[in-house]
Amino acid sequence: MEDSSAAFSFMELFRMGGILMWPLLFFSIATVAITVERAVFLVYHDLAISSLAEKAAAALAVDGGGSGGISAAEAQAFLESQSRRTIAARVFLAMVKHSALSERRLEKAVEIEAVRSISSIESGFNLLTSLASLAPLTGFLGTVTGMISAFRSIAEAAEVNAQIVAGGIYEALVTTVFGLIIAIVAMSAHSIFTSISDKFASELEIACSGLIVRLCESRATREAAGNEQ
Repeated sequence: MEDSSAAFSFMELFRMGGILMWPLLFFSIATVAITVERAVFLVYHDLAISSLAEKAAAALAVDGGGSGGISAAEAQAFLESQSRRTIAARVFLAMVKHSALSERRLEKAVEIEAVRSISSIESGFNLLTSLASLAPLTGFLGTVTGMISAFRSIAEAAEVNAQIVAGGIYEALVTTVFGLIIAIVAMSAHSIFTSISDKFASELEIACSGLIVRLCESRATREAAGNEQ
C-alpha cells in the first residue's frame, strides 16, 4: 500500500500549489527572517528604563557636587558604557549632555534621540505588515488560477469526474492555506513586537517628562538661590 503521508510532503504540496508557491516561499522566508532578527534584537537589547532614569535623575539634580548625587560627568560615563545594549541609555545620555539647554530645546533634543531609539526597535515592522497583506492576496490569486484550471479541465473533458478537477482544486487550496499561514505568523509577530515597542515608548515618555521637570525645577532652585546671594 502506498504511504499516504508521502503524498502530502512539503515538496509534493509545493508542486501542487503551482507557480505562485515560489513568491509564497519567498514571503515565508522573509517573514521568518524578520521575526527571528527582531526577536534576537529585543532579547539582546535591554529595554529597562526605571533604574537608568533614577541614575540620570541623580545626575541632573547635582548642583556642583553638593547634593550627594553623582556628577554629570560620572552619569555620562555610565550611560555611555550602557548605551550599546540599553536603548533607553541613549536617550538619557542625550538629556545629560544637553542639560544646560533651555527646557524647549532640551525637550527637542530628547525627542529626536527617543524617535531614533524607537525607530531602531521598529525596524522591519512595515515589512511584516506588507508580508501579512501580500501573502494571503497571493494565496487567493492561486485560488483563482486554480479554479480557472479546474473549470478549463471541465470544459475540455468529454466526461466530468472528480479526478479531472482535482488538480486545479489542489492548487487553489494549497496556495490559500500557505498564504494564510504566512499572514498569521507575520501578523502575530507584528502584534507582539508592536506591543513591546509601544510599552517601551510609553515608559520612556513618562520617564523623560519626569526628568525634564525635575531638571527645570532644580535649575530654577539654583537660580533663585544665586539671586538671593
